[in-house]
Amino acid sequence: MYTVYLGLGSNLGDRLSNLSRAVEEINGVASIIDVSSIYETEPVEMDSENLFYNMVLGISTPDDPPLLLVKLKKIEKKLGRKARTHLEPRLIDIDILLYRGLAYEDHTVRVPHPALEHRRFALQPLNEIAPTAVHPILEKTIASLLRACRDRHRVVRTEYHIHSSTSH
Repeated sequence: MYTVYLGLGSNLGDRLSNLSRAVEEINGVASIIDVSSIYETEPVEMDSENLFYNMVLGISTPDDPPLLLVKLKKIEKKLGRKARTHLEPRLIDIDILLYRGLAYEDHTVRVPHPALEHRRFALQPLNEIAPTAVHPILEKTIASLLRACRDRHRVVRTEYHIHSSTSH
């Protein structure tokens, strides 16, 4: 079994509901072991006024990165994500941030996420639930990556929290 951290984001429609539905769907394909708070964040590298809600899930899965990616893309599509919304506003975005102890790359997926150490909106919620997890390529903890992160986009923890039933 792998321990994997997923970044979830939404900046269209009912952002909280979009994240909640995504968590529910992910719970159907993996065991959710940890859930971060929800953070309101500025869009990064996209031309949009819409603020994001971002969060991180810790999951346990037997799936390797390519198989997990296929399952996550199906969930995004089911929840209304349109193809080709990279760097555009989106109902839901689910990214594989980190497989604990594993670096992997093929033509479909790179793990850890290639921009993880540059994105405060991913590092801050990840640090909340896994500060001692180690980036397997940089060999630094998430807490140290967050401290060194130069991204100054606004990331503010909200009062919202999604509780997951770990029924898988």
